[in-house]
Amino acid sequence: MAFFILFLLGIMISIPFVNDHTAKNTAKVIEKIELPEHTEYMESFWKAGKLVGNGNGMQYLGGILIKSELSIDELRTYYAQYANEEWECIVEKQAGTSIQLIEHGNLSLDTNVMGNGYYIVYSWGHNDFVFFSEFDLRGH
Repeated sequence: MAFFILFLLGIMISIPFVNDHTAKNTAKVIEKIELPEHTEYMESFWKAGKLVGNGNGMQYLGGILIKSELSIDELRTYYAQYANEEWECIVEKQAGTSIQLIEHGNLSLDTNVMGNGYYIVYSWGHNDFVFFSEFDLRGH
């Protein structure tokens, strides 16, 4: 009986770690993309939980902050070649340290974002193991 209880506890404790790992891997995919010319990598970010919208469900966000001399249209064209779906490799202007696309909770950058030329490139990830997304309290 003690083994069964420890087993269940182990599963429940591992659920947030698995979901965080999924979000972190979403950011790593973006990090591996070669940067366009005149662009500098600043930092990566990731978060798992109920991030936007209503209802229940886990969402996985991962991406990078870049500083670039290119326009947003040039960056969007560049990163579009790496997107297989519309929710991958999205490019948005970034002002300040708070990532505004998060509706529930917050996600902040460590870099002091001041001036023009800062962008986030991000994707929404997914986890094929429904068990982990259904039993993570952050998704509810």
